[in-house]
Amino acid sequence: MALSTRLLSKSRQLYGSQAILRQDHAIPVRFYAKEAAPPSLKGDQMLKNIFLEVKKKFETAMGILRKEKITIDPDDPAAVSQYAKVMKTVREKADLFSESQRIQHTIQTRTQDIPDARTYLLTLKDIRIKRGLADELGAEAMMMEALDKVENEIKKPLMRDDKKSMALLTAEFDKINKKLGIRKEDLPKYEEDLELKIAKAQLEELKKDALEAMETQKKREEFKDEAMPDVKSLDVRNFL
Repeated sequence: MALSTRLLSKSRQLYGSQAILRQDHAIPVRFYAKEAAPPSLKGDQMLKNIFLEVKKKFETAMGILRKEKITIDPDDPAAVSQYAKVMKTVREKADLFSESQRIQHTIQTRTQDIPDARTYLLTLKDIRIKRGLADELGAEAMMMEALDKVENEIKKPLMRDDKKSMALLTAEFDKINKKLGIRKEDLPKYEEDLELKIAKAQLEELKKDALEAMETQKKREEFKDEAMPDVKSLDVRNFL
């Protein structure tokens, strides 16, 4: 059961700054509509509904993991691809967020009431830092330079409801995207590549956990003369 919990919870934050720029926004500035407020529920009923929903998701995920074979071999592209496929199925069937969707949701939640573009970009930076993402492309500096240029041109802070001025900023961001080689039509491929990177990292963690568990077991008297199996030969389904 410990292994199943790891399988369901592992989500390594491997995105560089291009993840936010490429995967969530080819143009980083977006307007988000507020989600409809859930109906008012009494405390006990709300907790019960949450518990039942989580239980349903967990059982759905476990059902898939018990059927699909996972090979713990992060160095085998086929094993990584299969693991990514399985975890994608888990997310889709259990209605769980992918990492990109989590980032997108965080951005939406934290920025929907921000009135000005500068605070919006600073909030994106804060989200990136707190999620351990690296700005390897220097995209943030480019975006702030673009904002400075627009604000100098309009001679006032840029507000997000100023459609005319926001169009100027959008045009500057389009230039940045082009310079960085980011195209909207390539977003699905970026998504796929990032999911494979995450899958590889999660398999590396599972391999590490399995090796540590076997080393701990080997120290026990009844197992000291027993050869430990190759991690790649382990069938995860037997541990769920």
